[in-house]
Amino acid sequence: MLNRLLRAGTGTGATAPETDVVQTVRARAAGTTQIVDVREPDEWAAGHIPGALNFPLGDLGRRKSELDAARPVITVCRSGRRSLIAAEELLTGGFTDAASLAGGMVAWENAKQPVEAS
Repeated sequence: MLNRLLRAGTGTGATAPETDVVQTVRARAAGTTQIVDVREPDEWAAGHIPGALNFPLGDLGRRKSELDAARPVITVCRSGRRSLIAAEELLTGGFTDAASLAGGMVAWENAKQPVEAS
């Protein structure tokens, strides 16, 4: 599903694909996409996308088995840098449909999308 929404890119030597806020809202509404916030717990607690999972980037390698590799994944961080690394890690680790939210939580909040705090 996400592959139709994303710009071109692969997990084999290329930068992971990115998705934007509008595409993320659509994928989230479809209910089939896993959103993984790779920020640290204090950043997560300050505000995150409702329904997202918090797997700090340093923990992603050991926690990715908690995700369904057959379902699309959108990674998110504050600005989009760490989430690009995370999406690439998922793609090179056997996931076939992973992308980073371009602009991260900054873009999400600027678009007036819902945020929940823990």
